[in-house]
This record gives sequence, structure tokens and C-alpha cells, in this order.
Amino acid sequence: MTDAKNGPAEASAFVDARTDGPGVVRLSQNDPAAPFYRMLVKLRTPVAMRDMMLAPVRACYRGEGLTIDPAELPASAAQLYPQVSVSTLAVPSDAGPVRCECFAPPGAGPRPMMLYVHGGGFVVGRSEDTAFITSRIAAESDVVVVSVNYRMAPEWPFPAGLDDCMAVLRWLRDKGGEIGGDASRILVGGDSAGGNLAAALAIRAREERVSIRAAALLCPVTDFHFERFPSFERLAPTGVVIDAPFMAFARAAYLTTAAQWRHPWASPALADLNGYPQTLIISGAADPLVDENRAFAEKLKAAGVKVVHFVGDAAPHGFYFFPDLLSEADAAFAAIARFLAGARQGA
Repeated sequence: MTDAKNGPAEASAFVDARTDGPGVVRLSQNDPAAPFYRMLVKLRTPVAMRDMMLAPVRACYRGEGLTIDPAELPASAAQLYPQVSVSTLAVPSDAGPVRCECFAPPGAGPRPMMLYVHGGGFVVGRSEDTAFITSRIAAESDVVVVSVNYRMAPEWPFPAGLDDCMAVLRWLRDKGGEIGGDASRILVGGDSAGGNLAAALAIRAREERVSIRAAALLCPVTDFHFERFPSFERLAPTGVVIDAPFMAFARAAYLTTAAQWRHPWASPALADLNGYPQTLIISGAADPLVDENRAFAEKLKAAGVKVVHFVGDAAPHGFYFFPDLLSEADAAFAAIARFLAGARQGA
């Protein structure tokens, strides 16, 4: 484990392990309703409705209780890309060290660096879940990929996760040479909720004068007004990978007020997009978010931004997640490689 500044860090010290967030339920014995709450504690656990909803989501997402035959699983990232070295960084931030996994291709640098943000509806996930994606990008595009484990909602609502990503982005700018990176060629990328955070980083970085060369957004959430888009209304009620109930829960967990839906750091599609970096958007035609992604691409083009929008035919949300299952996934990664090849050269 490599600390970006202060030596080895204990796993419990990382920001994504903190349990003292503003969204944590706290019952006070001085509350006039305390007797009522104490009775609820006797009758159910966890006591808060959002915690009841979240516990099975996290357990099911991690596959807890499942017995899986390894022979039925695709090859791991380490098996597919043994040439990509993986190390852990502890990047300092105001909230504490941010755990990142660094995926570095072989050979000498300096290379472009991509800050990558995993998905999971803002409430689940970790960098290990997207190791195939980050390893493949590192191997095929000769990019150092730094995958961020940020604080998640509802314990840590907006903008805590974005704050963590921004701290890592600043570190890449100031200290990226320590991992073989070129600070003049910083990229951002992410999938789903991570695509939202990556897209928002491009807005926030512009405000803080941190240069981002390009953004690669995989099935991103770019506008929290989901229901205004026809594909969401058509596909989300019976969606498999994501659906309307989960998206509503994720939105409420991450954004605690409806006014935040309109914040440009939450809904980048509603921001001033002038000066936004060149952008690749990967979408699936069977993803409830596809029309939202199309609208974001059109807004970027209207702002004079170079945009490539790849739409996988009949592909669901997250269709690029596993190797050797869908031909559209390989086509999407080919699009990523082409886009990053141009971005490396500033094209």
C-alpha cells in the first residue's frame, strides 16, 4: 500500500470507511419522541426506513449468501491483464485519506492519467468491482488509471463523494508524476453514478482551474430529472439492471433536497457547458438513461464541445461490465480506445 503523502494508512482510516456522516441515523434520549423510537427499536432492525431499504441492496449487490461456481464466472481482470500492475494509494484530503487503486500499464512514463469513478447508484460499489474496466483501459490505451473509493450516500450525501474525487483530481495535478503520470494530460471517466461524478468533476474542475483533457462517461447519470425522458418512462418501470424504484431511492439518498437536483455539480447537463472537455458517452439502447445521454450529447455539441456518442444496439445499462459476453461491449471498448488515442494527442 502506498500513501500519496504520509506513509501507510490503516484501512479503517479511509474516508469510504467512515461511519460518522451527516446521513447516519442518530437517536437522542432527549428527543420528546424517544419512547416511541425505543419501541420501534424493539420491533425492527434497522429502525430507519432508508437503512431497511439499503441493507438488502448492499448485501445483494455484493452477492452475500450466494454460492458461485468459479467455472461459470468470466476471467478476472488480473488473469486478463497480468501486465497491468495494481497498487493502492492513500490520497490525502480534508476528510481523511481516500483509498484509490492505481492501474498502471508496463513501461516507462510519463503517461496520461485517468481518474476513474465506479458506479453503484451512489450507495454501493468499490474500485474492485470495476477492475476489468479500469485494467482494460490501462492496457489498451496506455493510461495510468486511478480508481477512487469515495464516500457513499445516504451516510454521506452530496457533495461528499464529489469532494473526495476532487481531492484526488488535485493530487493527480500536483503529485501525479509520482505514479508515472503526466499532469498535462488528465482524463476523467466513470460508469453510471460514477459517470455522473466524472461529468460533474469536469464542471467543478473548470471552476477551480484544474485542466481536464477529456471525459469518458459510461452510461452516466447527467440529469436527475429522470422522468422527463421518454426512454426512462418506457424502460425503467421493468428495468433489470436499473429501474425506476431504485433510481428514485438513489436520487433521494444522494440528494437530500429537490433543489439539489438542479445543481450543476449534481446534474451536469444543466450546467454551463462552454469550455467542457471533449467527451465520449457510451450508452445502451435498452438503458432507461439512453435518451438522457442523447440530450446531454446534444447540449455539449450546442456548446461547441467535441462529442462522440456510442450507443450499443439492444444493450442494457452497464453492458460493458463483463468480458466475453456481448459483442457490443467489445465495440464500446474499441470506441473508448479510439477516443483516448485522439485525446492523448490533443485531437
